[in-house]
Amino acid sequence: MHSPDQPAALPTGKVTFLFTDIEGSTRLLDELGDDYAALLAQHNRVMRSAITEHSGVVVDAGGDAFFAAFERASDAVEAAVAAQDALSEIGVRVRMGVHSGEPIVADGDYVGMDVHRAARVMAAGHGGQVLLTQPTGDQVEGAFDLRDLGEHRLKDLVVPLRLFQLGTGEFPPLRSLDQARLPIDLSPLVGRKRELGDLVRMLARNRARVVTITGPGGVGKTRLATAAAQELVESYDDGVTFVDLAPIRDPEVVLPTIADALGIEGDLATKIGTRQHLLVLDNVEQVVDAAPDIARLLVAAPGVAVLATSREPMRIPGEREFRIRPLPEAPAVELFRQRAQAARYDFEADYRQLAAICERLDNLPLAIELAAARMKVLSPDVLLERLDRRLSVLAAANRGVPARQQTLRATIQWSYGLLTTEERLLFDRLAVFRGGWTVDAAEAVCYADLDTPYIARRQEPRSRGRRAVPDARDGAGIRS
Repeated sequence: MHSPDQPAALPTGKVTFLFTDIEGSTRLLDELGDDYAALLAQHNRVMRSAITEHSGVVVDAGGDAFFAAFERASDAVEAAVAAQDALSEIGVRVRMGVHSGEPIVADGDYVGMDVHRAARVMAAGHGGQVLLTQPTGDQVEGAFDLRDLGEHRLKDLVVPLRLFQLGTGEFPPLRSLDQARLPIDLSPLVGRKRELGDLVRMLARNRARVVTITGPGGVGKTRLATAAAQELVESYDDGVTFVDLAPIRDPEVVLPTIADALGIEGDLATKIGTRQHLLVLDNVEQVVDAAPDIARLLVAAPGVAVLATSREPMRIPGEREFRIRPLPEAPAVELFRQRAQAARYDFEADYRQLAAICERLDNLPLAIELAAARMKVLSPDVLLERLDRRLSVLAAANRGVPARQQTLRATIQWSYGLLTTEERLLFDRLAVFRGGWTVDAAEAVCYADLDTPYIARRQEPRSRGRRAVPDARDGAGIRS
């Protein structure tokens, strides 16, 4: 970060950073119109004055945000107090984060993790709130009234930070990953960078109200949804909540399940009110008849957005379907390699060999993870040979995943069990095709029609691969 008016000399050694920005600046701009410029100018004067009068240096200032550095932690905290007092008089709510460290100065700029920590701390707060990390709190303890908020995991930071609030004001829970009620992903997301960016833009920048991630079982819908939700924690004032609908079969229970996840008693729509909240609804497909209830909730709660995962869209007003497909070859191979090394630390294999395995698995993430777990006892050559014969090799003893994801057969059976009698009949007929089909071919050969939801969507033909034969007895697709 560098500002044209930045002095040449920056504090070095032990430095305390102050990051600030206006909460809800876009909303203020919409409300005030042309008057916003005058308010922003007042805000900028207040911030500059508070920083410079307390021996601070403005490192960067752009839009509604300030980045300042201080030699003493007490000066930084006093500047924050002075700025908040003055800003409250003009009706501007600013969130602030203060962190102390020993950053590196390179080419007239600060670099290093301390800069990122300070920025992330600020982003976790709310307008009018000042948050301090423990290194700052230790230096000013006794001089200021601090409230210990405990440890929090913040976006992009591996190690949790212990945070303190300056003063006794009451604020909503911090925008941290701990407060977001999200599953903790213990392994990195592989091969979905573009999809992740597109999802975040749809929900954060374009403010889509309902996005449904669709795709076949095992393609990674839930993993992508939770990764996107982690990126979006700071975009919703009242946080993000993950709601697992997999155990639910009765559509009537969906809204009570959401209310329970939010800790709400009574009428959900009334209690959620004007909250700015993102709901991640996982596994909607088996309760898709609850879609009208979800649509009514979105109308009643205009600040709520829904990110859903499902094997079919909900088909409600405003929904944007986000269909994901199996991984391209290179990310598929990288996923296999990472998971195989987790099973056996010294695992090594030729790229072409792994690409062949992944191709046989249709580059499906779940199938790749299950197959990679077999590297404990099988060589890549033997695995590839066994994949030609049966699906039983695609099973894992991982107790940390749902039963339906512990084998590929169980995943396929889960999907098959959700089909109606008509859909199952069509699914069985489609087994006559080798490598996929078109809608015209399905209509001509299998008596399909466009109103059969799971099947009628156009299937892209595959250049290679064997015929998938559905087994109606257990719902498993078996390579023949």
